Amino acid sequence: MGSTSSDRKLPATGPTETPVGGWLRGIHFSGFSLVMMVILVLAVVILAPSLRTYAEQRQQISALNADVSEQQAQVDQLKSERERWNDRTYITTQARDRLSYVRPGDISFLVINDLPAPIAGTAETEPVSPTIQDTKIDWLASLFASTMTAGLAPKAAAQ
Repeated sequence: MGSTSSDRKLPATGPTETPVGGWLRGIHFSGFSLVMMVILVLAVVILAPSLRTYAEQRQQISALNADVSEQQAQVDQLKSERERWNDRTYITTQARDRLSYVRPGDISFLVINDLPAPIAGTAETEPVSPTIQDTKIDWLASLFASTMTAGLAPKAAAQ
């Protein structure tokens, strides 16, 4: 017999019953499934803190490994610097550069003003006046006023 869509009947649901409620009522729990769910919940409760601790320890281990590799690089750099200081030529070069030492018979030139000379026309400088300028500031009154202003200022907020 051919069945049509009108022949097919949907399960009857009450006026307040939803399709989800019918689905939940269709689930039957056996004793075995309840025991397995309890075991699963216990396993999660027991293993979750251990897994969190494991993850934290792995992060600490990776951070410590990074510190060790950084310190090993620093040790290698310091060893190479120590080896350079064992070389007599390096010591002589450092003494000449840092302390301006010279060997007997060498001529040393010390440049006092090693700033580059200003390029002509780029920096506009005022001509130097041949006369001495006198300022009309009473420095004693200015010092007294500054001291009084600082002494009579309101106290700062609690620090």
